[in-house]
Parts: sequence; structure tokens; C-alpha cells
Amino acid sequence: MIKWLQTCFAAILISSAVARDKPNIILIMADDQGSADLGCYGAKDLHTPHTNALATTGLRLTRFYSAAPVCSPSRAGTLTGRWPARAGVPDNCASQPGHSGALPPSEITMAEMFKSAGYATAHIGKWHIGYTHDTSPNAQGFDHSFGHMGGCIDNYSHFFYWSGPNRHDLWRNGEEVLHDGKFFPDLMRKEAAIFMERQKDDKRPFFLYYALNTPHYPYQGDPKWLEHFKHLPYPRNLYAAFLAAQDQRIGELLADVKRLGLRENTIIVFQSDNGHSTEDRAHGGGGSSGPFRGEKFSLFEGGIRLPALISWPGHLPENQTRNQLFHACDFFPTLAELANIELPKTKLDGRSQVSALRDASAPSAHDGASLHWQIGTGKNAYWAVMENHWKLIGNPSNKNDELKLFLSNLETDAAESTNHANQHPEIVERLLEMHRNHLK
Repeated sequence: MIKWLQTCFAAILISSAVARDKPNIILIMADDQGSADLGCYGAKDLHTPHTNALATTGLRLTRFYSAAPVCSPSRAGTLTGRWPARAGVPDNCASQPGHSGALPPSEITMAEMFKSAGYATAHIGKWHIGYTHDTSPNAQGFDHSFGHMGGCIDNYSHFFYWSGPNRHDLWRNGEEVLHDGKFFPDLMRKEAAIFMERQKDDKRPFFLYYALNTPHYPYQGDPKWLEHFKHLPYPRNLYAAFLAAQDQRIGELLADVKRLGLRENTIIVFQSDNGHSTEDRAHGGGGSSGPFRGEKFSLFEGGIRLPALISWPGHLPENQTRNQLFHACDFFPTLAELANIELPKTKLDGRSQVSALRDASAPSAHDGASLHWQIGTGKNAYWAVMENHWKLIGNPSNKNDELKLFLSNLETDAAESTNHANQHPEIVERLLEMHRNHLK
């Protein structure tokens, strides 16, 4: 409560005239979308023209890493700019109301940062980083929230089916709402349009966290898309139809931004939270990691090296790629710099990448530094540390690999087909020491 009051008080002190000059921010987070599952990332059998358009009007990041290979910690990393374990989310959070396991209220989210700068803030879609009043979106800096609090829902009944009795999970600002039979991605788009229209009328910049629950299972593409992709093998046909449904709704969201006359002053970011799922509920697969090894839950490239786009026409280069190393935690300080707003006084692990975005020859902000991932705690944790093109994975999550340490040389073997640990013990030891220091 104290943190919330402080945030609100700071927002009141911001001059409305200054706030109006700030760009709007839309952060689109896809759910379980594979490394190669966009047309602009090489997919030939998918239909993603609207998402591709963000690459045409902006930048496509070719070496982008999510904060984790699974939902909750990945989202926590993006929203706080901190390694998920440091932010208190080393693993998936609860999908049951009132249960523990959440992003701690003491963490400063991107929404709180933008709100303190005079922005209106909204969460629309999936949350999955807290299911109590104190860890809800409204308690973490969002003026408005609409969506489901747990890990997934049926897109028509809005019920969570994973464990225990079936349970309805659809909320607006902490109050349960019923929209039985309405396709959830359509509800999201309509909610976003209403929010953006309100801010345009109020002449306030906005931060919109548009957290898709697609193409996460259950695969529920529109009938027209199921018919369109019926020639593809199972389960790629189901995944492709659901991804096309996602892209259609992204196109409708972008059309709303343009209709409201907001496109030229709106930064749009797109990223996937982790690699594609091969769980039973996902029909064993459907997505693709392309040339990479691994998938959701894995710290091989296919679990964390993912599509990411950023578009701000007239302010950032258009129709270009960036090959520098980027991390999801970087969006926090990068968007703050682009919007010219002050960062919170907390330790961030992400680094501003504005220079690299503007100049293809500029170094990554992570050159000469190490990146870290960790899922779980204690002996059951699996982790990775990366320095330049070397990556060391501890307790690899690949189902067929019982090795304790796997050393990847991503410069010569991006597919991670060979374990280089025995050939380079000195590199293993150096990266192990980095990991030990990280744990401290």
C-alpha cells in the first residue's frame, strides 16, 4: 500500500504538459511462440503479415534472449528489468487464487515506472505473476487490468483446467467478469481499444502491456484458419491456425492505433516469453525452433532465443535487423531512455540498448559482460551463464541429456550439437566462477 501511494503521489507531481510529449508504449508479449515462428524469421508455412509489418516499420532482433524459458520468470524479468531470480520469481507462479508464489510487491515494475512519469497504464491479457490482492496488476502499477491471473485459460469459457476443479479465471480490476462464449483474443483487442480511446481523449500518454495467451495451448484457431492450414501435418496445422488467429488480432490492434492517430508517437515492442511448447496439452508440439536445439523449459537456444521486434516510425530505423546481443531485461531501461523518463533507484540487470537500436555498428550493451538464467532453486535448479559466444548450461533440461554441464560455442555451433566442456575446461571454470558470483 505504501509503495502504491508513493507511486500515485509521484504521478500527481508530474506536469501534464510534459507527459503529453512522451511517446505511448505498447509491449506485446506472445506466449510459447517458437524461435522461428514468424514469417520475418524465416517461416514459410505460417501466416503472420501483421506481425511481420512491425519488422518492416522497425527493427528485427536476431540475437534476442528472453529472461527465462518458462512463463512467469520470463514475464517478471521483462517487467522489472531484473534477472527473474533476483526479482523473486525463480519459477512459475501460482495459478490458484490466494496461493503464494508471485512477483514480490516490493519489486518496481515497468508500469510503476511509467505511471510515475505521468502515464496511464494498463495490463490486458495474461498475468501469471501473482494471484493475491497485493500481487495483482492493479497493485503493481497498472491503472487498468483485464485478463486471467493464472497460466492459461480456455479461450471461450475462460476456465482454467490444469489442476483441481475447473475454475473460471477472467477479471477486470479485481472483479470477476463473465463473457462466456466470447473469444478471449477478441475481448483483449476491444478492451485495448477502449483504453487507448480514453487516453487520447484525456491527452495522456499510455503504457499498454498486451500479454497474449497465444499460441499457448489450448490451440483454438478460428475455423477459417483451421481450414486454411488443413494441409499441414498434425500438430503443426493446429499451431499454425492459432498463430494466424493471433496475428489477425495483432493486425486489428495496430489498425486501432492507426485509426486513433497514435501510430507516429507509439513505440511497439513484440517478444515471445519462451520457446514453443511440447507438452501433452500442446499436442506434443507444433511450433519450431528452426536451427536451434531446445524448446520451452530448456536453456538451449530454442527455449530462450526468440523473436523480438521494436517499431517507432520516424524515430528508429525501419526495415533493418540488429545482430547485437539483446536481453528481455533490456527493454526496461531502453524504453525509459527512448521516452526520456527517469529510471527507478533499483539495481537493474538490463541495459539500455538505444545506441545499438539506432546504429547497426554499435556494440551491444552486454559486450564484455555475462548474462544469467536460472529456473528453480537449490539442487534442482537449472541455470546458464553466457559470455560473448560461450554459454555454459548447468543441469541441462533437454529430455535426453543427463549431463551436468554443457558448454556451447554459439559462434561455430549455434545448433548446440556438440558439448565443448571437455575440450575447454578453462572456459568451463571461468563461467562456473561467474555463476557462483552471480548466486552470491
